[in-house]
Amino acid sequence: MPVTITFRGGLYGGLALALCIGLYLIWLWRPEHQVQRHTENFFRAIEHRNWETVADSIGENYQDQWGDDRTRVLERMREGFRWVRGARIIAANPTVRIEFRGAVWVGKVTLYSTDDDVMQLLDERINKLPTPFELEWHHLSRKPWDWKLVRVSNSAFQIPADMY
Repeated sequence: MPVTITFRGGLYGGLALALCIGLYLIWLWRPEHQVQRHTENFFRAIEHRNWETVADSIGENYQDQWGDDRTRVLERMREGFRWVRGARIIAANPTVRIEFRGAVWVGKVTLYSTDDDVMQLLDERINKLPTPFELEWHHLSRKPWDWKLVRVSNSAFQIPADMY
């Protein structure tokens, strides 16, 4: 027996599909989800040394607790990750706190390297920090995906004086 599609059946099917797509976009564009995804993409870009993508993720008004602006933090990342072979960045138990016009991603960050000497340094300086990193993201426009990193902080992380 052939199945015929009526106008009413097609209309209901189309409405159901539109509803499913709408619900998916609402879920996808939630600020918590967007900040989590932007942070994951930011870390992945650093791992792969995709400095153009890293730069695109950082806002023009970036300023961190160490006194770095956007230009300086990009220089430091390029220089620092030049020595980290096979870099991997793992974020443990991240949370996202929504604030007015922005959000703060908070999580323990662990850096890995395939180079044992570098790994020892990473363990001493970053991986054993008792406090999590905080990445502050600002929502720049009405577009739900338009987020930029404007601040990074960790009260226990100190950059040695000879690194300035």
